[in-house]
This record gives sequence, C-alpha cells and structure tokens, in this order.
Amino acid sequence: MSDDVDRPILALNVGSSSLKFGLFIVGASGNRVMLSGAEGAVGNPQEALARIAQQMWAHGLPAPVAVGHRIVHGGPQCRQHTLIDAEVMQQLQAATSFAPLHLPPALALVRAAQARFTGIAQVACLDTAFHAGMPDVARTLPIPSELRALGIERYGFHGLSGESVIRQLGSDVPPRLVIAHLGHGASVTAVAHGSSVDTSMGFTPTGGVIMSTRCGDIDPGVLAYMVREHGYDADQLEALIDQRSGMFGISGISGDMRELRAAAASTYASGADARLAIAMFCASVRKQIAAMAAVLGGVDSLVFTGGIGENDALTRATICKGLESLGIPTSQARVMPAREEEQIAWRTRQLT
Repeated sequence: MSDDVDRPILALNVGSSSLKFGLFIVGASGNRVMLSGAEGAVGNPQEALARIAQQMWAHGLPAPVAVGHRIVHGGPQCRQHTLIDAEVMQQLQAATSFAPLHLPPALALVRAAQARFTGIAQVACLDTAFHAGMPDVARTLPIPSELRALGIERYGFHGLSGESVIRQLGSDVPPRLVIAHLGHGASVTAVAHGSSVDTSMGFTPTGGVIMSTRCGDIDPGVLAYMVREHGYDADQLEALIDQRSGMFGISGISGDMRELRAAAASTYASGADARLAIAMFCASVRKQIAAMAAVLGGVDSLVFTGGIGENDALTRATICKGLESLGIPTSQARVMPAREEEQIAWRTRQLT
C-alpha cells in the first residue's frame, strides 16, 4: 500500500474471555478511530465478528482492507509482527502449548476473520515482538541447554502496550525508561533508547509481579511440593498459579483492585486480607521498578499504563513511595493509555 493513502484497518484484541476491537483509518498523518467496542464473550468468534460487521454497516463505515490480530505468544518460531499465511498459522498452532489460555481463542478468531473478510490481509501482531531483541543476559533462563533448545526462555509480554507508549512519546522517548503496565495482568519493562532490554514476565505471562489472579514469581519449590505431597498435575498447577493466586488468592475476595479497595475499608478480617493483597501488589511492582532501574543504570522517566496504572492514583502513589531515594524521578511519573488496538492497526498497515 502507498504510505500516503488512508486505509481502514480492523484491529482485534482478543483475551482469554473477551474481545476488544477498533476500526481505524490509518495513514501517514496518523490514526483515526471510527468505531471501537468490546465483546464480553468470544465463545463463538463467528457470531462476535458478525456483530462487529453489523455495527460497521449500521454506522456506514467502510469495509477494512486488512485485519490485525493481537497474538500473545508466537513461540520460538514466530518472533516478529507478520502477515498470516498457512506457514505462520502452523507456527502459531505449534505455540499453543506456550500460552494455552490465550492462543486457542486468538487462532479461532483468525480463522473466523479469514472466513468473514475474505481476500484481505490478516496480520499477527505479537505481544512478544517488542522484547525479541533483549540481550542474552535477560532472555536466557538458568536451565540446562537441552531445555533452552526447546525454546524455553524469557519472552516478555505486554509488548503492544510498550510499543504504544514508545510511539506516543515520539521524539520525547528518554534514554532510560521504565514502563509499568498494570491491569489484570501486570509487568514492568526496562527500555533503553526505545528498545526493551529486560522485562518482568518470562516464559509465560504468569511470571514477574503479583497480578490479579496470577502469582507472579514464586519459589519453584512450592510447585514441586504440591506435586510431591498433594498430587497436583499440570492442569491443577496451572489453575493454581493463573487463576487462584495473586491478589485474589491473598485476599480470598477478588483480584479486582476496585473491589479490593472497597473491601479494604472494612474492619472485618476480610478487610485486613484485602489491605494485605493491595500492599503486596504495590510492593511487588515497586521492587521490579527498582530492579529495572539497576538494569538501566538509572531511570529518566517512569510511565504507568494499563487499567490500574491509568486509573488508580492511590496505587501509583503507593508504588512510588520510596523510589525517589533510588534516583527514580517519581515526581515526573507519567500516566499514558495502553492503546493496543491502535498499535495493532498501525503495525498492520505497515505490513500490508
């Protein structure tokens, strides 16, 4: 496509149980959103796309010339944003074991989009691509070489959010930047001169800081203990670390920060547990920001993004408390939206 022609691009951002979408007019002058929304459930991707197409038609909007898809994990074979063809679909299918919660619904949506929007380009926009150039000292996990040969390494996630922050900053990107993406999933990334050099999430989106329902980094001996002493299998371990842990596990109430804030005001035992969950989340993020400062040799700017990062000023203030003593300029911390759908549209236009 010519760089000076505006094109309608449909961006699809699918999670494990929801779908956000946006129709953008993308050109050399920037992006304009024509339609955006969310589907609460994507059990039937064909029906979800039919509803999106109906909204486009009802608003008199043009049909997309390309569709961009958020793909959480491309595995060891698919490292960069790419046009989707049969070979790429095979690579992504092979990577489902790396992200069994996210990839199956994403690939089902790709197939549904190929069927509904026939004859136009489909693009895989990878959350891992932003981190693909991390140095070996950050990328390599301390495991035997025969396991590393299987593609077991630090991939990093929330890359589209990170790319979006970099693009929004434009020429103002500082040499040493830390991005804290705080939402249902949460991660902290060190960015040197616009490139990711380390990040808290690892082989899967479970590692790193404490999250809503994910444990983050945990002594692996806990998992061995649960297998040895309590007979846990792989499915039970995944449920434990991804769905029953994090702030939900600590509080016994919820992994939603808004609900925890409400519960924290209570004088009952549940209020104490909610306060502990919030305090542990903030401490976990604070420690990762300090770690990324060590990676970068200092921090010029700190950006908060994601649902919690953008909307919860008290959480941001609690995280920042004490960081200035480490030379991290929290008084200049910025709040920026995670414009993932817009980033998907922009990347899609670059490749089509």
